Amino acid sequence: MRSIKQIKQDRWLAFGLVSVFIVMLSISFASARLYEMFCKATGYGGTTQVASASSKALGQRNIRVRFDANVAPGLPWKFEPEKSEIEVKLGETVEVYYTIRNTSAQDATGIATYNVQPDMMGSFFNKIQCFCFTEQTLKAGETRTETVVFFVDPAMEKDKHTDLIQSMTLSYTFATVKSPNKSPSKSLAELGKSSKTD
Repeated sequence: MRSIKQIKQDRWLAFGLVSVFIVMLSISFASARLYEMFCKATGYGGTTQVASASSKALGQRNIRVRFDANVAPGLPWKFEPEKSEIEVKLGETVEVYYTIRNTSAQDATGIATYNVQPDMMGSFFNKIQCFCFTEQTLKAGETRTETVVFFVDPAMEKDKHTDLIQSMTLSYTFATVKSPNKSPSKSLAELGKSSKTD
């Protein structure tokens, strides 16, 4: 028969294990948010930056920006850039256009995930305006033109790791939103502020 001391030890052990489980579960939820914040702050994984205004300076170098547009299985849309690539001067504010078309007989809502390649260019690629931060709903057969306004930070010229980079790719993939958000969409400026204050 177990002693009272052993029973107390078992209870403390059980309490300790449950506590560790709760702490680990909390960390797993927090780590996803922390990782997202880290990516936004550093451009890690090709995560782009959000800017509220154009660059105040122009660089000396030019860089080619390619545009990659994809649609995930299950979303009946056609999605393509107006131009497949352009050449821009560092610091130059550029507006590019994408066409989205719902090819089905039903309304559909999608949202675009995005990144740039090479990964290290994420911290230099700044979006001022973009369709990609909010859900997009297209009626059956609707075609829409959307814009992206961006600049490539001329600070890139001071980073020795980017000396050999002559081109980059901005990539989008639209995927279905199962339960569309019915609340008003935030503006890009608001999203930029929230990402810096979260």
